[in-house]
Amino acid sequence: MPTIREVAARAGVSPTTVSHVINNTRFVSPEARERVLQAMEELGYRPNVLARSLRRGETRTLGLILPDSANPFFAEIARAIEDAAFHEGYNVILGNSENELEKERLYVDVLITKQVDGLIFVAAGDRSQSLEDLVGRGVPVVVVDRQLIALEVDTVLADNLQGGLLATRHLIRLGHRRLGCITGPSHLTPSAQRVIGYRQALVEAGLPVDEDLIVRGDFSPRSGYLATRRLFTLAHPPTAIFACNDMMAIGALRALAELGRRVPEEVAVVGFDDIELASYTTPPLTTVRQDKVALGRAAVQLLLERIADRRLPARRQVIPTTLIERETTRRVA
Repeated sequence: MPTIREVAARAGVSPTTVSHVINNTRFVSPEARERVLQAMEELGYRPNVLARSLRRGETRTLGLILPDSANPFFAEIARAIEDAAFHEGYNVILGNSENELEKERLYVDVLITKQVDGLIFVAAGDRSQSLEDLVGRGVPVVVVDRQLIALEVDTVLADNLQGGLLATRHLIRLGHRRLGCITGPSHLTPSAQRVIGYRQALVEAGLPVDEDLIVRGDFSPRSGYLATRRLFTLAHPPTAIFACNDMMAIGALRALAELGRRVPEEVAVVGFDDIELASYTTPPLTTVRQDKVALGRAAVQLLLERIADRRLPARRQVIPTTLIERETTRRVA
């Protein structure tokens, strides 16, 4: 790697002048600047951006920890965050905790070692010792898609309760009266809020909340498949299913096809998230859309504000959800 002195010698200027050109810290005549830039190109000189950033107390790098990068929802969130960060001049380093608290802790340690300027965090559970430690140390952090217990931290969430209401009210308006619900893990706030919305919509409509129609899944397609098979062992199975994420809804569609139940003629299905795959299922999936782009932008914006001023009070931003009607729901004949 050529040195700054070699660039200066090639350009016929002092090393200080080369430094001012690289860092844009003082006026340099256009002629001298052009000679420096040409010498850098001829020698293949590349400024040590990391070293310069560290001297300034920043690396222009953000850390992102996800619980499951194979889940399309989190993959789309990651892309939105990366795009928003890139637009602001930041790079993103990704860690996948695979819903394991120990792996989450290890990734936090790695990212802190890399001296990231801040962290965007989707925690593996409703508590995170790693996150609590970071907040206690004053590291800039934003939590996405989780509401952690007893922790004052910047948070970005979709309106999950509103989404549960939208999905269930839609099915009720179509004439359904026995509505199954496939939940996600009960310890995660997004899943719990969606189920609250489901229950609230039933009560509003004067319909009973039948606990036999509520079956727990784990956000995977297989859990949606198994939950649907279980619902159809009931003496009076549902005529509609609200799955608390699209992956479980896809599993439900598979189970219904195997059971010979036509969608939407016999059974309606609504998912949650509106991942890209939702519009390519057979039939295309009616779902509740989380605005991943808005979530990503909000997370990056809150984090950059936190990096600029660590004394700010903790903020909470809620992004509205919307119902996307496709072909897995129709009015009851």
